[in-house]
Amino acid sequence: MPDTSFVNLLIVCAVAAGAPLLLGFFPRIRIPSVIVEIGFGIVLGPSALGWVEVDRPVQVIALIGLAFLLFLAGLEIDPARLRGRALRGALLGYVITLALGIPLGFALHAAGWVLSPLLIAIALSATSLGLVVPVLKDAGQADSNVGQAAIVAATVADFAAILLLSLFFSTADGGTGSRLVLIIAFAVLVAATGVVVARTGRSMRLGGVLVRLQDTTAEIRVRFAVLLLVAFTALAERFGLESILGAFLAGVVVSVVDRDSSSHPNFRTKLEALGYGFLVPVFFVSSGIRLDLRGLIDQPSALLRVPVFLLALLLVRGLPALLALRSQGRRATLATALLQATSLPFIVTATQIGVQLHRITPVTAAALVFAGLLSVLLFPTLALGVLRGSTRPDEPPADRPDDRPDVTVGVGQRSSPLPE
Repeated sequence: MPDTSFVNLLIVCAVAAGAPLLLGFFPRIRIPSVIVEIGFGIVLGPSALGWVEVDRPVQVIALIGLAFLLFLAGLEIDPARLRGRALRGALLGYVITLALGIPLGFALHAAGWVLSPLLIAIALSATSLGLVVPVLKDAGQADSNVGQAAIVAATVADFAAILLLSLFFSTADGGTGSRLVLIIAFAVLVAATGVVVARTGRSMRLGGVLVRLQDTTAEIRVRFAVLLLVAFTALAERFGLESILGAFLAGVVVSVVDRDSSSHPNFRTKLEALGYGFLVPVFFVSSGIRLDLRGLIDQPSALLRVPVFLLALLLVRGLPALLALRSQGRRATLATALLQATSLPFIVTATQIGVQLHRITPVTAAALVFAGLLSVLLFPTLALGVLRGSTRPDEPPADRPDDRPDVTVGVGQRSSPLPE
């Protein structure tokens, strides 16, 4: 099939449209649509029916979808509100995550399961912020001590995992030391760009023009946000870094600049519509198409890696929740541990980079992704049950103490997990 054919893209878009529609007929089944999208990609791809493949159009749009996914994940973060005891606990928890993940990675390497222990440790260290928030909202715990601790922990884990992946695993040549210098230089450039954009946005004349054009066919704010995304992604590649770092930081910059959204309330909704309505689903469906399911099934020892990786997720990300055991209690700590162990988009991203760099085999990558799928299926549901059981119906939610950070994280997609 020629690279210019749109047949494969048609099938991928049909899956992207059909997955949430199918779930809409069964509202009692609380499964994120990303699982159905990846599942259909596996079934329709070379591992099963062989009806679709990742050709040039699908590959290009999936790459843009990955960048937009990380951009939207960064958009959910408000760095100015990450402070206080919850932030200190989240940072310490992530250090514990790495302290657990690195030896575990070396143990799996010694068993012959993985090629790069550090890549496995980083891949297991993230939390799906986009799933944590809606689960907590469903339980009425988003503003509680448990909710705020889980949100801050997920935010720190997402940011740190992306940073470490860019630092230690890049497609560009050069050692870790040179990459660290490049990351610092890139961060300075990003910060300077954010300051310039923020100051420019305060111009009354420019602000008037933006307000006048923002809801017309010009969609000027959306265009500038996409421009910033592409610019940071391109700059990250020019600096020899992974493009996902540039995409994520572009979202953070937009989040900081767009703190006062009273004059443009539909801005983020439009960005989410562009991302979740078209680009991001193509990335997830194509990820399912790329999964080496046959290799996983043909090797029983490889299939055993799935529950091992799932348990590793629970240990590496769940055990740090014990830091708050005394203040939160056993049930709340268990729920926090389950939420922190929920991860998928970053695992998909990390394994694709690992396969590209020959640091992980396609079979191991498939096992890791399947473990992430199971974490999304099981852990949030269990956490929601624990949270609902921990509060009596007639018991009002706990008031927020003054010393707890006020963290507000927008929910980009109610049915799909995000960094990712």
